[in-house]
Amino acid sequence: MPSRVEDILMGEETLFRNITAFNPDFIPENYLHREAQMEALALCLRPALKGGKPVNALVMGSPATGKTTAIHKIFEMVEARSEKMVCAYVNCQLYNTRFNIFSQIYQRLFGFLPAETGVPFSRIYGEIMKKLSNEGKALVVALDDVNHLFYTKNANQILYDILRAHEVFPGVRTGVFAIISDIEFRYMLDKNVSSIFIPQEIVFEPYTWQDIKDILKDRVKVGFYPSVISDELLDEIVDATHSTGDLRVGIDLLRTSGNFAEADASRTIMKEHLTKAMQDFDSHHLQDTINKLSEDEKNILLAIVLAGEDHPTAGNLFNLLKEEGKKSLSYATFDRALKKLEFVRLIDTKFTGKGVRGNTRLIILRFGNEEIKKVLNNSK
Repeated sequence: MPSRVEDILMGEETLFRNITAFNPDFIPENYLHREAQMEALALCLRPALKGGKPVNALVMGSPATGKTTAIHKIFEMVEARSEKMVCAYVNCQLYNTRFNIFSQIYQRLFGFLPAETGVPFSRIYGEIMKKLSNEGKALVVALDDVNHLFYTKNANQILYDILRAHEVFPGVRTGVFAIISDIEFRYMLDKNVSSIFIPQEIVFEPYTWQDIKDILKDRVKVGFYPSVISDELLDEIVDATHSTGDLRVGIDLLRTSGNFAEADASRTIMKEHLTKAMQDFDSHHLQDTINKLSEDEKNILLAIVLAGEDHPTAGNLFNLLKEEGKKSLSYATFDRALKKLEFVRLIDTKFTGKGVRGNTRLIILRFGNEEIKKVLNNSK
C-alpha cells in the first residue's frame, strides 16, 4: 500500500495551472499599477533608440515594490522592438566586483562568459566597447541593489568604467539604471563620476491594499485552476501582505497554502491550509529578516528584547546601550538602526508627546521576546 509520502510525490491531480507563477523571478504578462514608472523608464531609454545617449536613472523604492520586474519588462520590450540597444541586468548582491560585473555584461553581448583566469580586465572591457562601437549599439546596465557596490567600495570605479567609456571609445553610448531598495541608504560619488551620473529619479511607492488585491488576483488566475481559492481567503492573504508591505509575502502564501491543500488531496485551499502556510511563513520570514541585519542592528534588537520594559523608550534604550559598553555608539547611528528595524517591520515606534524635551518615542516589538531571542541566537 503506498505511503502518504509517495501519495504526495506521485499524485497526478494538481491545483496549479502554472506553478512557476509563484516563483520569485516570475515576470507577469499583466504588470499592474506601475504604468507611470514604466513610462518614466521608457523616456530614459528613448534617446538611445534614436541614436543618442540613454538617460541615467535612479530607481528607488522599498523591497518588493516592482522595481526589478519593471526593469526586466522594459528591457524585454526594448530588445523585442529594436536591435539598437543592449540591455544588461546585474544583481549586485551576487556580482559586486569590477571583473564580475563586466563579465555579466560580456555574457549579455557575446552569449558566453569570459575565462575567469588568465584574461586581464582591460581585454574584457575593450572587447565589450569595441563590439558596441562596431555595431552602433547603445548599452544600458541595470545595477540592482547598487548599494552593495558602495559597501565593497567598487561603485565609483564601475560607474566610471560604464559612463565614461566614450572618452576611450568615441561614439560609444552608455547609461546606468541604479536600483536601490534600502530607502535609508545615502550614496556619495567622486566628482568625476557625479558630473556625468545625473540620474532621473523614478520612485516606486508601496502598493496600496487594492493594488495588492489586483496583483494577487491576477497571479491566482495565472497560477491556479478556477475556484481553487475563495475571495475571503484571498482577502486574508491581502491583509497579511499589506501589513508587511512586501508583495512577496502574498505570493509565497498562495504557493505554500496550495501545496498544503494538494498534500491533503483537497480540490480547494481551505482555511486550515492558509493558517498552516502563515505559521510556516512567519518562522522562516523572521529568521531571514534577522539574518540580513548588521551586527549593530542585531545588538540593538537584542537590547530591546532584554530591556525589561513592555515598550522601552528610544532615549532609555540608547542610555542602556551606552552603560553596557557601547561608548562609541552615536545617537545618529542608533536612530538609523531603529529606522531600519521599523522599515523591515521587526518593531513599531509610537510618539507619545510625554517627554521632558518633547516627544517620547516608544519601541514596540512586533514579535514575542522569546521568539526573537531564539532567532538571534540561531543567526550568530
